[in-house]
Amino acid sequence: MTHSSAPGRRSFAKGALAGAAALFLTTAVTGSAAASGHGGAPLLRLPAPTGPYPVGARVLHLVDRSRNDPWDTGIGVRELMVTVLRPAVPARGFPRVPQLTPGAAAVFASLAHLVRPQLPATGVDWAATLTHARAGAPPLPGRRPALLYTPGGGDARTMGSSLAIDLASHGWTVITVDHPGDASEVEFPDARPERDRIRRTALRPDLDAATFRTMIDTRVADLRFVLDTLGLDRVGVYGHSAGGTAAAQALHEDRRIAAAANLEGYLDQLDGELLPVARRGTDRPLLLAGTDGFRDARLDRSWAALLAHGGPVVRRQLDHTHHWAFTDYAALVPQLEEAGLMTAAGRAAMVGPADPRVTVPTVRDLVRSFFTRHLAR
Repeated sequence: MTHSSAPGRRSFAKGALAGAAALFLTTAVTGSAAASGHGGAPLLRLPAPTGPYPVGARVLHLVDRSRNDPWDTGIGVRELMVTVLRPAVPARGFPRVPQLTPGAAAVFASLAHLVRPQLPATGVDWAATLTHARAGAPPLPGRRPALLYTPGGGDARTMGSSLAIDLASHGWTVITVDHPGDASEVEFPDARPERDRIRRTALRPDLDAATFRTMIDTRVADLRFVLDTLGLDRVGVYGHSAGGTAAAQALHEDRRIAAAANLEGYLDQLDGELLPVARRGTDRPLLLAGTDGFRDARLDRSWAALLAHGGPVVRRQLDHTHHWAFTDYAALVPQLEEAGLMTAAGRAAMVGPADPRVTVPTVRDLVRSFFTRHLAR
């Protein structure tokens, strides 16, 4: 990990490897491709959390009747699915939550190689991967500091499970938010005449400026609605890619957000117009974290505009990595390569060549230490 103004890769590797041993004593990120799931497909594993607490999960269906859905106005309301992850009381008998339910996995399998072209079109049992959260495990008593997670464009909240559960294992309440119509797939409790039980993404590869603007505006409104509905104040928000863009802009718009982490999201529109947070700066802590593989002139320009205002904004970079190293793909993609289902070039284009035993702990430590420093525990 390197600061934007700091030299070299040594600090990145040194800090990352310090946390790797504890992670891999319990769950290996690589070397697991020999295990097989349904039909001989590789059994993909997510890395275990490193905190002292077990984690419980609860799924909520939230309905905002004051807004219509921007991607399908026939629905008439804006619906969200969120997962609340909290430190739990140690208890037996609560099942581990799958990363994807069978229904969501079936839809994702049909979309994965379209949403992320480097992913295999066949050969993966996406329903077989389990998270390290337990469904129905009773939460520990007491109020916990809260974080909201908003995923990248075209991604569902489920692809941020590993980091969210790790944060919860260290004492945070983490709320992962889906943005239906934007996310690859979102599963609701039931079907309605206006929509299917599982909604597919409305995004297309040829994303235009108007669609991107709608996506970011909708995500910010979704996050603020979650704060309203759950009665949250003084929270942190973190997000990847378009989720990072939304997290930074939500920080600008809502004083209930005390700190935010933008994991490689642009701070401008597709037409080059800077977002208000980049034009005006922020008086609350904001982390800008990126990769050397994804960094480009547009990102540098929009981030530099914000950094020029000064204030509590810091930039960090992960070397030998690429854009999806901030997500569960950091652990899953190397396993797919090992199983012969992805090429080395495909892996590099998604998460970079760096060892996940370095990148996974680095991202976890970076996000956790940022919020620990800036949100009172």
